[in-house]
Amino acid sequence: MEPSLRALWYIALPTSLIFLLQTILTFIGSDSSDGINADFDGNLEGAEAPFQLFTLRNLINFLLGFSWTAITFYHSVANYTLLLLIATCVGLGFVWLFFFIIKQIMKLAENNTFKLADTINKSAMVYLAIPGYKEGAGKISISIKGSQKELNAISLADRIETGAAVKVIGIEGGSLLIVEKI
Repeated sequence: MEPSLRALWYIALPTSLIFLLQTILTFIGSDSSDGINADFDGNLEGAEAPFQLFTLRNLINFLLGFSWTAITFYHSVANYTLLLLIATCVGLGFVWLFFFIIKQIMKLAENNTFKLADTINKSAMVYLAIPGYKEGAGKISISIKGSQKELNAISLADRIETGAAVKVIGIEGGSLLIVEKI
């Protein structure tokens, strides 16, 4: 076997093995995304990038596409420089494909964290009567982000009976909603 072809096999086989291990670890739920934990101090606040370019996973993706393309077309492409250029483009294509797939998966993520502030200006139904003039708390039933919540509420005006429609106008004390009858 020619030395250049042997070198490509030396790249392809370990890279394929590492890729296979990464894939298996990903599907069984390994916490490590690329097998390396960097210990450094850096201010990354305000960074918008959801993933990094230079990681072990991206290196493996590049080397996988590069080496197998070069091995596949080794005898078909006579010019070795052209072969390496084609293999490099395919390797970069593998990295781009990985970024594209991750970006599409990240679009599926949805933040359903509940915050009381999300209730402001929303309508609700009184679940337990609300005493008037902040004399006590009642409960309202409100739907936020597709989830039904029962929350404590107070009224600044008259008593609001069970079943009445109300609008949330504020938050008091971090845990009580201020409502008014609609």
